[in-house]
Amino acid sequence: MKTSTILITGGAGFIGSNFIPYLLENNKFLEIVNLDKLTYAGDVLNLEEVSSNSNYTFVQGDICDRSLIESLFKKYNFQGVIHFAAESHVDNSIKNPGAFIDTNITGTFNLVDVAKKYWMSGPNQVKAEFKEARFHHISTDEVYGTLGETGLFTEETPYAPNSPYSASKAASDFIIRSYFHTYGMNVVTTNCSNNYGPKQHDEKLIPTIIRKAISGENIPIYGDGKNIRDWLYVLDHCKGIELVYKKGRIGETYNIGGRNERDNLHIVNAICEILDKVQPATKSYKEQITFVKDRPGHDFRYAIDADKLERELGWKADENFETGIKKTLAWYLKKYNT
Repeated sequence: MKTSTILITGGAGFIGSNFIPYLLENNKFLEIVNLDKLTYAGDVLNLEEVSSNSNYTFVQGDICDRSLIESLFKKYNFQGVIHFAAESHVDNSIKNPGAFIDTNITGTFNLVDVAKKYWMSGPNQVKAEFKEARFHHISTDEVYGTLGETGLFTEETPYAPNSPYSASKAASDFIIRSYFHTYGMNVVTTNCSNNYGPKQHDEKLIPTIIRKAISGENIPIYGDGKNIRDWLYVLDHCKGIELVYKKGRIGETYNIGGRNERDNLHIVNAICEILDKVQPATKSYKEQITFVKDRPGHDFRYAIDADKLERELGWKADENFETGIKKTLAWYLKKYNT
């Protein structure tokens, strides 16, 4: 069987570094080039388990560097792109929105435009050797804005981003959409809910709760802790991405969600209760919970309807929150206790 090579951007980040080992393990004839800038959110140590794999190549670089992207396409003759690379920390987008505009909008444009010019000879004219080439854009449920106490985000939900981060991701989604409708390019987009699991950056909610708890520090929770997210275990997300990349309909968007709505107070209490059992301290970890000033523009609730992905492609999450959080906690305790 002929080996094909795909470009994965941002593969040293949280989701990408879970996805690459999963994809290599399940696709023996696939070669991966991982392009990552290695900002604060990326770490090559996240990919130690594949660093010696002959089908894996790491390139440090910026998706805003168009000449670099062009040179990589010429060198590796990519048959596909899976685009994770993004600035994604909402708090950082509030403090420094410019970086989000550059990476999430300009960087995405560079990638899809170079891919189009390499794979296509004109609108709706795909070069014969790239008839299967696909561009898969990874996005977020935050582009839809916020929900009240009821309802779910579907693929038809109007966009209403409320932070510089979500606004930049919404813009990148529209760029990808335009390349399908204008040029007939083979693109797909997935919008996911909040991921959790191994290798997430220490500043994110769940790693922060665990890290602060076992170090005896205050565990900070925004506002009243009632903000709700739909939590998706990262390996379940990886499986969904692979399905959409291989079998999703051209030009379509698929929502990937865990059907695990939990508010932040539930998350912190659940983690503290597990810690009280597996690594007990002199008092309950719950006593370290501290409420801090809420984030500006903090969306109240996100919840994804993954029915389209489940119905069309047969995807289903293997983990519920209770099973996923135990696996996640075990991974971080091993990390933080060594």
